[in-house]
Amino acid sequence: MDLHILEHRVRVLSLARRGLWLYTHPLLKLLFLPQRCRCKFFSLTETPEDYTIMLDEEGFKELPPSEFMQVADSTWLVLSVVSNGRAPSGCQATGVTKIARSVIAPLAEHHVSVLMLSTYQTDFILVRERDLPVVIHTLAGEFDIYKEENGESIPVPCDDTTNGFLKPKSASSPTLHPVQSPQNRFCILTVAPDTLPAIATMLIDVLFYSHSPPKEPGAAELDSITFFSFSLIEGYISIVMDAETQKRFPSDLLLTSSSGELWRMMSAASWRRSLSRWLLSTSRPITSAPSTSTTRWSPRRASPRSSSCCRSARRAADSGQLSPRRVAAPGTLLVAFLCSGSCPVFSGCRGSH
Repeated sequence: MDLHILEHRVRVLSLARRGLWLYTHPLLKLLFLPQRCRCKFFSLTETPEDYTIMLDEEGFKELPPSEFMQVADSTWLVLSVVSNGRAPSGCQATGVTKIARSVIAPLAEHHVSVLMLSTYQTDFILVRERDLPVVIHTLAGEFDIYKEENGESIPVPCDDTTNGFLKPKSASSPTLHPVQSPQNRFCILTVAPDTLPAIATMLIDVLFYSHSPPKEPGAAELDSITFFSFSLIEGYISIVMDAETQKRFPSDLLLTSSSGELWRMMSAASWRRSLSRWLLSTSRPITSAPSTSTTRWSPRRASPRSSSCCRSARRAADSGQLSPRRVAAPGTLLVAFLCSGSCPVFSGCRGSH
């Protein structure tokens, strides 16, 4: 497999709900007129706490600073794992569980934090720019590594793998993560870019006018969760919404799984450690599970993320049925599992796993 370091330099920020009015105009520009700001990497996610935004430096210029916006101090670089011989912007998904085993696990052992952004088309790994020397050093033995420069894939010289301080390993210890699972189910879909204007009004309504007041932390029940994600990356559109919200959109314009498989969400509140550690401990039972399913991706037509059903969330397929997303405010982690039917893991789930 090849590891591509894409050209995007991404900022991650949290936008308070009460300050949304100040950012409506630039967000609409990023959503529907990316050519006006030359933004090529943009992801907007509504969660119960806030709006989380990941966007490149060109897009970041569109957002005025204010008391309502909290920006992470780090700049993040985007990594893409692809099969040998395929372009990094292609539609061949490697699968998050394979990424967890070959990328996240080694980085976690060297204390490198990561963010994950999973879209309809593919999965991205984000690492802090300052950690890149350690990332290259750690993964050079497993991958052929390339840097994207002006649209060209440039091999990373072997000498680059010795630059930077190699962080020491530490003994791993088991961690108990309290998680909750809301009852609403989610779908991951795409739309053709030329049909985006046809659903623009509905997107605006859902993103900016249909949200419910945020629930108090520690609420007794988590019957449903407010979550809507829109990503526009390199011209490809990916949307995550719950099944009820999907009914508000014209079905003939939404391209999603032809098998009707839906996703369940796990919420790990008060998570304040490295996401790479969380993914590593979560993915270990998944990566060891046998799987023969394959995935074919297409941004222009409906295509299932996996050909097999989910008998249990812990037996999800290697081809991407575990799709972690760092999408909420600091301290909250939301993770999606594919679940096409009744799954015993989510039956009355309110405790720790």
